[in-house]
Amino acid sequence: MGWNDQIEWWRHAAIYQVYVRSFADGDGDGVGDLPGITARLPYLRDLGVDALWITPFYTSPQNDHGYDVADYCDVDPLFGQLSDADALLDRAHELGLKVIVDLVPNHTSDAHDWFQAALAAGPGSPERERYLFREGRGADGAEPPNNWESVFGGPAWTRVEDGEWYLHLFDSTQPDLNWRHPEVGDMFEEVLTFWLDRGVDGFRVDVAHGLFKEANLRDQVVHSGEERPTNQLPSSMVERRLKDEPMWDQPEVHEVYRRWRRILEKYDGERMNVAEAWTQTPESMANFVRPDEMNQSFNFSWLLADWSATEFADVITGTLAALEPVGATPTWVLSNHDVTRHVTRYGGGAQGLARARAATLAMLALPGSSYLYQGEELGLEQVDVEPEFRQDPSWFRTGEPGRDGCRVPIPWGGQEAPFEFGPGAGHPWIPQPAEWAAQTVEAQAADPGSTLAFYRAALAARRGFATTAGDEVEMLDLGADVLAFRRGPVTVVLNCGQKPVVLPAGDVLMASGPVDGELPADTAVWLA
Repeated sequence: MGWNDQIEWWRHAAIYQVYVRSFADGDGDGVGDLPGITARLPYLRDLGVDALWITPFYTSPQNDHGYDVADYCDVDPLFGQLSDADALLDRAHELGLKVIVDLVPNHTSDAHDWFQAALAAGPGSPERERYLFREGRGADGAEPPNNWESVFGGPAWTRVEDGEWYLHLFDSTQPDLNWRHPEVGDMFEEVLTFWLDRGVDGFRVDVAHGLFKEANLRDQVVHSGEERPTNQLPSSMVERRLKDEPMWDQPEVHEVYRRWRRILEKYDGERMNVAEAWTQTPESMANFVRPDEMNQSFNFSWLLADWSATEFADVITGTLAALEPVGATPTWVLSNHDVTRHVTRYGGGAQGLARARAATLAMLALPGSSYLYQGEELGLEQVDVEPEFRQDPSWFRTGEPGRDGCRVPIPWGGQEAPFEFGPGAGHPWIPQPAEWAAQTVEAQAADPGSTLAFYRAALAARRGFATTAGDEVEMLDLGADVLAFRRGPVTVVLNCGQKPVVLPAGDVLMASGPVDGELPADTAVWLA
């Protein structure tokens, strides 16, 4: 029995996101793979996480690094073979780790058999009904069917040789499925069953707020001043700020997740779903985690907040209030494969790292699950990837740097790149900066003051109260620049201001930096 087996394992878990291309390379081709992950699983056990979420490893042309799936029930040769997935699951379970795999139901690859059949069959065919093909507007149908834009930039429609257009809310190689067609739902039931039978513990559902679009595919109403700004947040975040969204968060999507919940509940071992759902309000996010739908939904509010005690407090109280009526536990996340790493977002350098550690400590004390992104335990910053090495499809569509900077492969050891990312001296698919020599796992494991040591200590201390401290959070007022709250026996204080603050009474259980009577700026502490 593991430390959290007495309750649903995921409710208060620490879950580590593995970006498969960039975690560990087992065969020396410069790209991470499933055998590489399996070999490094003891590292995750020793780090102190409860589960890992692995980004897509299915058969794919890799136009969007696996989020363009050609076969949902096989492993892409780039990452290994089906037996490697089985070996990874077996080894993870031996080590007491749960495994969540990524599921991509909004769209397929244009290399999927269904889409190739749709192209071959032509307009009006049953094969095209599985996707969203439409005639164009204007003279000779030369204009897209509506004004929707791709999350990756440019029109969300591409015209094929026979004159029809197909919808793709992401890259043109990722045609959106028509979820009003019964064969689509049936196919994904088979996919879920395939992986559940092989032993996966859960699914992270990509673009869970997508799937259904308003049936008439009407134009999106964009008011003056709602144009999408250019910034470092992923386009999908910016997209969620628009008010009129006929392509997102339609009510029909919830019946899909009720159907999936019934499938999950047929299996032993508390299998789960977590939604990547970019919703406009906490209340609409809570709809995804009603008792008969998803088990969890990613809560991006903290990730979007500025470095501000007031904003952090609003995120905590707003999230807990929204979830309380549906009885769901929250999730918390500071970084993932789509956003600028939070050390950089918080200012970079020593200050950014201090703030990142402090925010992490506060997050880990909250009720619910904490999702960690690979490399944050090493304090890695966003990398300014040279244009010739950028591979994010959004870079090619918009000219903006995209997400490659948070996807640079992990440095494991040694004094120079590739830092033992894989066998041999070949460079990985995105080059690593030379200054990472001081931030490798090997270097930090030998330093009791390192960020890696901090994460290990914080995750170990978290086990002492995560499942027993309850879900109630009492907010405390220690000043405008201080986030403070009490959860069970633990009091958490985070100083977002510029001056030290006096700490309340209590013994220091864990701190993100040096503490001596007063709490310095950009530092957090747990008091018992």
